[in-house]
Amino acid sequence: MTLLEPYNLPFAVAIALLAFVAIAQILGAGDMFGGDAEIDIDIDADVDGGEVVSGAGFLGGLLSLIGLGRVPFLVWLTMFLVLFAAIGVSGQALALSLLGSPLHTGLAGVLAGIGTLPVAGLVARPIGALLPKDETSAVGLDSLVRRDAEIYTGTARKGSPARSKVLDIHGHPHFVMVEPHDPDVELREGETVLLVRREGGIFFAVQYENRLLGLD
Repeated sequence: MTLLEPYNLPFAVAIALLAFVAIAQILGAGDMFGGDAEIDIDIDADVDGGEVVSGAGFLGGLLSLIGLGRVPFLVWLTMFLVLFAAIGVSGQALALSLLGSPLHTGLAGVLAGIGTLPVAGLVARPIGALLPKDETSAVGLDSLVRRDAEIYTGTARKGSPARSKVLDIHGHPHFVMVEPHDPDVELREGETVLLVRREGGIFFAVQYENRLLGLD
């Protein structure tokens, strides 16, 4: 029984994807999966009046249970793909031994995926403990105020925020929704602006020629 058997197709695809991720990292294209990537799974907690408010809620607890957030996303993805392939191939071998034939490809993939998630969570704990930690790297959303942001997608108008990228004090990118502080102004894609305040999950920004920048 080998990985290239037709009934092991989902697990062969997982290994192929793992190879693709490795090649992308070697060639410097790894920012597709981190850094400037669209994927941002950090669970931000904000403090309002001494109360910690988490926007993640149940979803945040679920992600933590399967290991997301305990280790960098690329580490988790690599770990998941390896475990998925190993569990899947082993499961098919067991089915072949006990039943005389392997499970249907789709069923085997689903069962292996379900089984891999909790295992990934367990494995992520010791791996996360071994990775270097920066105790000062977590920042609150309010710390992004008075920092430059780039309008990343679309045009920001009053009542219609645009997705924007801002670097925190540690140089880590955050993607936030931004509206213009001046309701008569539009902030266009690619423009660099200054975040001046936040209301809930929306940041408000001014252009650098705005007269507000001359005020204390």
